[in-house]
Amino acid sequence: MTEHADWREPEPAPAPASTAVTPADAADAARLVAFGLQPKLQPARDQEYADLLRRYREDPPFARLADAVATGLGLIVLEVSPRAGMAVTAAEDSVFTVRMGDYARRTSADGGDRFLHGLAHLAVAAMAFPRPEDLADDGYIGRVTVNGVDAFVRQACHRLEERAAEQGENTDPVSDAPGLEAAWRIWARRSSTGATKDARRLAGSTTGIVAKAVSFLTDSGFLQRTGDDNGGTYRTTPATYRYQLQVRDMAGGAAMAELLDLGVVPVTDGTPTLLPPEDGDALDLVADAGLPFHSA
Repeated sequence: MTEHADWREPEPAPAPASTAVTPADAADAARLVAFGLQPKLQPARDQEYADLLRRYREDPPFARLADAVATGLGLIVLEVSPRAGMAVTAAEDSVFTVRMGDYARRTSADGGDRFLHGLAHLAVAAMAFPRPEDLADDGYIGRVTVNGVDAFVRQACHRLEERAAEQGENTDPVSDAPGLEAAWRIWARRSSTGATKDARRLAGSTTGIVAKAVSFLTDSGFLQRTGDDNGGTYRTTPATYRYQLQVRDMAGGAAMAELLDLGVVPVTDGTPTLLPPEDGDALDLVADAGLPFHSA
């Protein structure tokens, strides 16, 4: 018997499950990013937020969609977890970026103060997490005070002034020059508290600028105010873990590296948090600066 080949068309393979993005998927992804833009919102207190985070972890296509939505908005996803939620930071060209010039103009008519406001934020971050192991420890609690941050910056200014003198550089302030090198000169010559009739600090004083920085961070859900001592006392908490992620993201920046290189904040695994000033009387510190100095 002769066998005949079967020339019939093979049956088509089953169609793969549809992976097309639906409008509902896009809406959910955008909703998750919107939750991420609310740093004070805790996933444990919002069921919808928690459900979207669970979907992000368990549904890779949805996670890629949410990441794409964030990227399209100029956001960088730092972490997605039940603890942090969807932690995002704004890229330089994002509409969500807070420009330091705009931030400074909210509290000062002098646009040149933007460098001082930037330096204040840099100093708060450096004092909140002074050592690499502190920044790497998810359970670390950082503590800062307004007067302490101002004293820390003035000590850094003192180091920069000494370095500039050794190198024969001009130590006169140049207010329109960018960078940390210009900001420290202006800071060193600015009054710590200013003077008002009722003894309140002026907004344009250095402690006023630091107070604005920590208030902004508190309103953003990054710090928690714990008292009024030393111009205002603040700390990070497990609920403000996002701030730690933000500081990690900027830790490689040139300005932060330069500030740490001054030696005011040691980056070793030793126990000292800050080095004691060699001549505290020469730094124009406010009373009760509250710096956590320890002997080396």
